Amino acid sequence: MAGFSGHWAFAFGLLGNIVSFMVYLSPIPTFYQIYKKKTSEGFQSVPYVVALFSAMLWIYYAFLKSNTTLIITINSVGCFIETVYICFYLFYAPKKERVQTLKLLFLLIVCGFGFIVVSTHFLVKASERAIVVGWICLIFSLCVFIAPLCIVRKVIRTKSVEYMPFLLSLFLTLSAVMWFFYGFLIKDYNIAIPNVLGFSFGLIQMALYVKYKNAGKMSEQKIPSDNIPNHIIVLEDGKISELTEQIIDIVKSSALSRSDKVPAVSQMKGSVAEASQVQNASVKSQV
Repeated sequence: MAGFSGHWAFAFGLLGNIVSFMVYLSPIPTFYQIYKKKTSEGFQSVPYVVALFSAMLWIYYAFLKSNTTLIITINSVGCFIETVYICFYLFYAPKKERVQTLKLLFLLIVCGFGFIVVSTHFLVKASERAIVVGWICLIFSLCVFIAPLCIVRKVIRTKSVEYMPFLLSLFLTLSAVMWFFYGFLIKDYNIAIPNVLGFSFGLIQMALYVKYKNAGKMSEQKIPSDNIPNHIIVLEDGKISELTEQIIDIVKSSALSRSDKVPAVSQMKGSVAEASQVQNASVKSQV
């Protein structure tokens, strides 16, 4: 029975390596967009820094235990790929994002990882070192799954999935399933437990992608560009004075026409009055 579960554990571990490798490759479309835009503005470096830190921790944990070759292989590949991603991000990042990323790297990789290695090596007994490091790995594995959720708020606020890579969410979910069964079969719950939440978080991200993937297109269709008036009158500096003079001439001509009508009307009123006087006079004479 132990040999049977060992074969299944190796199978799930091998599948976990394959799917996890796809997880590491899934941000390639994101970095292709960064390459086309020549800037990483709008994208987050936190998931890649946290993933690098987690991979380094799992390598340290694997060296403290036996029969952990599958954990060492995939996390070594992950360290290399995440380092390439971070270097690429820093190359195209604006100054503010570059400084923030360097600070995060210093805090997590230099200070955080260095402190964990030194403290567990000198302050923890050799027999308990794997347990302590295992709990630390469990916590930061949760951070790896939670890290992409920093984009979820932006997705909900903007109703756009431009900055949330769907492939990353999909492969994280599949990887969580594989590593859960691997950890469960070898009875290493430091590996199994965080992948339960990883599966849940992956489903949430994919649900948001399905909900908002067409939101941007629908908003564009609501305001078609054909209905926007595109007739714009552009006046040159030299024509402004001409237009002003024409307006003044029109106002003057209209004023003159009105002034011409006023005397005519007064004359008509005068003639009518004279006629009425003559008529009254004739009537009186007849009487």
